[in-house]
Amino acid sequence: MTEHENEEVRLELARLRQEHRDLDTAIAAMAELGTGDSIQIQRLKKRKLALKDRIQILEDQTVPDIIA
Repeated sequence: MTEHENEEVRLELARLRQEHRDLDTAIAAMAELGTGDSIQIQRLKKRKLALKDRIQILEDQTVPDIIA
């Protein structure tokens, strides 16, 4: 992976992590205040899980393979 590609992956990871944190905050606020319906909260949770999966994939790309 080139340095430019590594930088793009790092930027994407930062963006995804921020979105993941924002969703976490939104879900907690909706649950605490009772402002969101259960379907809306479930959709946000699904989006959060999808972000987590994408973050894991990108993190795996940035870690070099170790030959045992």
